[in-house]
Amino acid sequence: MTEYATFHDLAGQSVFITGGGSGIGASLTEGFLAAGAHVSFVQRSDATEFCDRMEREHANRPHFMKCDITDVDHLKSCMDEAADKFGAITVLVNNAANDTRHDTLDYSVEDWDWNHAVNLRPHFFTTQHVVPRMRAAGGGAIVNFSSASYGMGNAGYPAYVAAKAAILGLTRTHAREFGPDAIRVNALVPGWVLTDRQMDLWATEDSLREHLNGQCLKEHLVARDIVDATLFLASKASRMMTAQAMVVDGGVVFTG
Repeated sequence: MTEYATFHDLAGQSVFITGGGSGIGASLTEGFLAAGAHVSFVQRSDATEFCDRMEREHANRPHFMKCDITDVDHLKSCMDEAADKFGAITVLVNNAANDTRHDTLDYSVEDWDWNHAVNLRPHFFTTQHVVPRMRAAGGGAIVNFSSASYGMGNAGYPAYVAAKAAILGLTRTHAREFGPDAIRVNALVPGWVLTDRQMDLWATEDSLREHLNGQCLKEHLVARDIVDATLFLASKASRMMTAQAMVVDGGVVFTG
């Protein structure tokens, strides 16, 4: 999957990814498989065909479990199933999200609660559930996906932006709480990655041109551009890095 770096310590690791069968998540799954990791992932839609292709191409089949991540009890049971299959989860990637556009003035309490049940709540409860086994395994790495949308102050999806901003705070407090257990918690902050969903729903000639004008690097991001950064945060190559936000957006926003 990656042409640029090999993280040897990821081989044999038990990795759990939310939303790991499509978009950025599928590229993450493939990147970890190519590194020799054992990957389990959850997704609402069927990903059997994707798993078949990964097995053919990498001789390393991911373990797919169909799950709606708003159902926390089911999500936790899927994590238990992953640990039973591949051993204690030592890398957790909270990737799944939904950036459906919406307006503040016609957004209901139920809409808000659903949005955060997808975009923020799973980051908390997957961490809560994985920590005891990570602690027993001697440590691990958690990568929480945020979004550059909050740094850009984007309009058009305020509940999503709020959730993605909150993930940075959650990452920092969990890094402090679980650092003594050798558990590192970092955030990955992608820019506008042109997945099929983005191209189908929101990318127009004008919006693409305007966004590219705001990037330092004049090339649109694709899903594979996020893989190496995620593998780095999961690997001991970043062993003394925690409570940080790594931005991969072509140079639109900055931290620090």
